[in-house]
Amino acid sequence: MDSNFHLDRLKYTEKILIVVLGPTAVGKSEIGIQIAKELNGEIINFDSMQVYKGFDIGTAKVPPEKRENIPHHLIDILDKCEQFSAADFAKHAYSILKEIIERNKIPILVGGTGLYLRALLNGIFPGPGRDEDVREEIMREIEEFGTEKMWENLNKVDSEYAKRIDKNDKIRIIRGLEIFRLTGIPISAHFKNTRSLVEDWKKIKVGVIMKKKKLYQKINERSEKMFFSGLLEEIKKLMLKGIDENCPLFQALGYKWALKSLKGEISVEEAVRLTQRDTRHYAKRQLTWFKKEKGVHWFLPEDKEKIIEFIKKEIEWRKQS
Repeated sequence: MDSNFHLDRLKYTEKILIVVLGPTAVGKSEIGIQIAKELNGEIINFDSMQVYKGFDIGTAKVPPEKRENIPHHLIDILDKCEQFSAADFAKHAYSILKEIIERNKIPILVGGTGLYLRALLNGIFPGPGRDEDVREEIMREIEEFGTEKMWENLNKVDSEYAKRIDKNDKIRIIRGLEIFRLTGIPISAHFKNTRSLVEDWKKIKVGVIMKKKKLYQKINERSEKMFFSGLLEEIKKLMLKGIDENCPLFQALGYKWALKSLKGEISVEEAVRLTQRDTRHYAKRQLTWFKKEKGVHWFLPEDKEKIIEFIKKEIEWRKQS
């Protein structure tokens, strides 16, 4: 570790925020840990599934013993099938950012949920809170017509938001429809009238990318490894803890088809194949999203030293500017 770097420049790290983004399976977690080691940082997760306890294998969560003593925040903070919105993430993350800076360390956001990142960097809309009556109405419609049909309804009133989320993302479909029914204004329009919590912070954005063929191969290998590393057993444990099979979390990548396999509806082989397919599609959507993110500097996963040097130069440049 280049200890002289961070010791000499700690006073310049105030209001500096590093972001490591990219598609699933590209190697962001390892790079984030390396940056934290080199620059005296702490990691804040912005993967929407990793906030839940017990959902480990299917989310490719870095186990504690492999975090190399680097503090990781916003991982394992929720016990059951609770909603954790982009607004919730932004509020929690901002509080942690300030705590990290007060410890004279550099906050490093690492993850792949673009909506979470955008909520923090671009702001949280001042929209209404949860309305249980409206939610119950939407849930009844989902049960009657299906999740994809409700996504289509959302797409009719807010195509911009609908295209950002998966057609089976029940939680965000409900929220999108809820906001529209309560305000008559699409949630995407609300997002445009926001103010960033970190408006005056200096953001250094590092994107991690690789060729599609190689990425898809990694996704296929990782998906298969999940199933044969205890994913089905993990789901059994979660259900024994009281998490109902209808919990939206079980519709997430890594869990949807595994649960169907566990129930005997499809074979394990078919579950693996479908998980691989859906994960490849998800990675494609992530890349489309992140390519629209302004100010991202892209690197290959093996360019760890280049990434470190780039960040150091950015901090030095910002110090002088």
